[in-house]
Amino acid sequence: MEIDLRLLKQKFPNFEKRMLKDMLSYGMIKEVPGGTEVIRFGQYMKMLPIVLDGVVKVYSQYEDKEFLLYYIQSSESCIMSLSAVLNDTPSRVFAVTGTDSTIMMFPSKMVKKWIKDFGAFNNLFYHLYDKRYNDLIETLNQVLFEKLDKRLYDYLIEKTKVSGLNEIKITHKQIAEEVGTAREVVSRILKKLETNNQIVQGKGYVKLLN
Repeated sequence: MEIDLRLLKQKFPNFEKRMLKDMLSYGMIKEVPGGTEVIRFGQYMKMLPIVLDGVVKVYSQYEDKEFLLYYIQSSESCIMSLSAVLNDTPSRVFAVTGTDSTIMMFPSKMVKKWIKDFGAFNNLFYHLYDKRYNDLIETLNQVLFEKLDKRLYDYLIEKTKVSGLNEIKITHKQIAEEVGTAREVVSRILKKLETNNQIVQGKGYVKLLN
């Protein structure tokens, strides 16, 4: 992807022109294949990623368990990474590209400066904090009050929204890791959804029917 001032203006229409020029001057472009780790758990964040194209999945980690927290899509960044940058602390999450992605990386010292100097840049992260907080509340409601069947189906719907496709390339094991349950439980629920004509599944994929 060719990055210029015009493209950045399309991605961030509220950013000041000086901010966009700074992004071009200090940003590093990375074309990252799907399935690549872009943020390691416990690393100190010297660079902050902002996604220009593609999808990045952000996970929490506890012992040997992983849990999908949220997706980062075009024109978004990772609020947990921003927190690590601003506080000079190790990352409490890790992130993996869900598709081939174009990512701009910005030096932490410039991020700290832009947060103070540019209101629109600051507002981007206020908006993302609000969005992730709402996501967290929704996840808690699902875990506490909804059956796993519905939670898993809602998860599949969200995956299709992010990818723009009805067919998702994913294994039962991957679903189990992202939803936070056992593979056997996922297989049982998917079979039930298939019997109800809500999905069709095959080796390495799930397709939503309605």
